[in-house]
Amino acid sequence: MTFPTVSLIGAGPGDPGLITVRGLKLVQQAEVVIYDRLVHPEVVQEAPAEALRIYVGKETGLHYVPQEQINALLVSHARQGLRVVRLKGGDPFVFGRGGEEAKALVDAGIPFEIVPGVSSAIAVPAYAGIPVTHRKVATSFAVVTGHEEGGKDIASRDWATLAATVDTLVILMGVKGLAKIVDHLLSRGCSPETPVAMIHWGTTSEQHTVTGTLTDIIAKATAAGLEPPVVTVIGEVVALREHLQWFPEVVTAQHETLQEMRIRTPRPDETGIAGGTVDDVDSRTRPARTHSQEVP
Repeated sequence: MTFPTVSLIGAGPGDPGLITVRGLKLVQQAEVVIYDRLVHPEVVQEAPAEALRIYVGKETGLHYVPQEQINALLVSHARQGLRVVRLKGGDPFVFGRGGEEAKALVDAGIPFEIVPGVSSAIAVPAYAGIPVTHRKVATSFAVVTGHEEGGKDIASRDWATLAATVDTLVILMGVKGLAKIVDHLLSRGCSPETPVAMIHWGTTSEQHTVTGTLTDIIAKATAAGLEPPVVTVIGEVVALREHLQWFPEVVTAQHETLQEMRIRTPRPDETGIAGGTVDDVDSRTRPARTHSQEVP
């Protein structure tokens, strides 16, 4: 029997307008959509009304659906002859477990395609006015996960090489391990005055950036109440934000943390729209969820 192709699609970093043309077309043709937590509701809504929608979102420390079960869902629906779309935040092959899901499909004899997405590692700094490279400032960058999983400690990263040879370091899923990351970089020769930016809910209407240095960023992030999703950028390119910031951001009142803002600010419902239609709000309204999660 010939099975339809399963599409592993990167939905982009948050703004629904950043999904690729190919990705959007496949969503609009899907019969089953299996989607992650940070996929914008407007993207999911692009699927036909009769399509089956399966939410398999994860948050830090709590996976609603185990990865093995997600793999099984992809295989089982494809074997029923259905057009399956797997929607993942960012890019499916950048810390997105897309490789694991593709391997499961290979093992099951299911054809698949990868539709690359705009990774938060590049897009979120760009929305904060921070180019990860600049001819006069940084000619190299690295993307590192700050997440500890599978028995691998943050200390297992080659921080000495990263500190010595990489101009710009982009950390995904690094809020919980921030103190350890800073300690590793300082102990391996990074200047305490190295600029750092932490960008919360990048590319959405709730984007907020905290800047500092390796010396004070932990205190500043704590004072701001930063929670996932956050992309952290470390390097001299962060200083360019002063001149290149272009995207409007949430501005917190003095002494008000982001958590306090969440308590008093109305939230969009599961459609991503707060009591209105798509035309009533900025399309960059952040995905409407209640838990904290970081994605690539």
